[in-house]
Amino acid sequence: MGNPSTRAEIIIGALPYIQAFRGQTVVVKYGGNAMVDTDLTTAVIQDVILMGLVGMQPVVVHGGGPQIDEAMKTSGLTPTFVQGLRVTDAETMRIVERVLVGEINQGIVARIGQLGGAAIGLSGKDGGLIRARKAPPQKGGDGQALDLGLVGNVAGIDARPIRTLQAAGYIPVVAPTASDEKGATYNINADVVAGEMAAALAAEKLVLLTDTDGILDRQGTLLSSLTARDVERLTADGTISRGMLPKVGACLTALRGGVRKTHIINGTRQHALIEELLTPEGVGTEIVT
Repeated sequence: MGNPSTRAEIIIGALPYIQAFRGQTVVVKYGGNAMVDTDLTTAVIQDVILMGLVGMQPVVVHGGGPQIDEAMKTSGLTPTFVQGLRVTDAETMRIVERVLVGEINQGIVARIGQLGGAAIGLSGKDGGLIRARKAPPQKGGDGQALDLGLVGNVAGIDARPIRTLQAAGYIPVVAPTASDEKGATYNINADVVAGEMAAALAAEKLVLLTDTDGILDRQGTLLSSLTARDVERLTADGTISRGMLPKVGACLTALRGGVRKTHIINGTRQHALIEELLTPEGVGTEIVT
């Protein structure tokens, strides 16, 4: 259990961060393998509940890539990605919506309730929260432009549903599906939604939980602090690639929208979220303007 005085020092050490972030919105993107490991799921949700209890206003945007991949394989479909984005035809979209909205979202809400918190789940369609538009074609490995199908970008966010839930003391849990003005449903990358959501809510922080320690250089060394210009340089030279591209894109979107700091951290490290928010050392990669 450790020395009592040491434990007290840790708690007191968190006080300046609790004071600084009290009343502030922190958007947490939750996804990857941290969603499929029971112990990690519990740790993340405990962190989110604690954030609320000490006065922060967490908003959870979740993905579900591993679960969608498994559901697709069960249906005889092979997942395909271009620039970190899932190619989504009509059959894939039905699976995505069932898994994200019908299963994962409600599972997170239920688990928050079981652990003593209060949450309400939404998709982008609820209350007109997210307006979607079709994403443009992306260059594949051969340099040819590929249509991603029913993959969307965020055309706009109406923050009122989130603000209403926050004012009532609920943790909003958002699934990244939304419709366009014609009613077509789109699969939007959860990192993209998290970045746009953080900007729309004027969040203090955006924290992206992933399966790696953060952004690594070509030698595999963690880059603990980067500026937006550093990110652009590392993307141009190929150091940042594939699945990390939507994550750094989300961070840049949030920063341009007025979010003060963004973080990419390892969600497979138990309680990494609280370690990032409430300790001086922090973890992962911090991206600032």
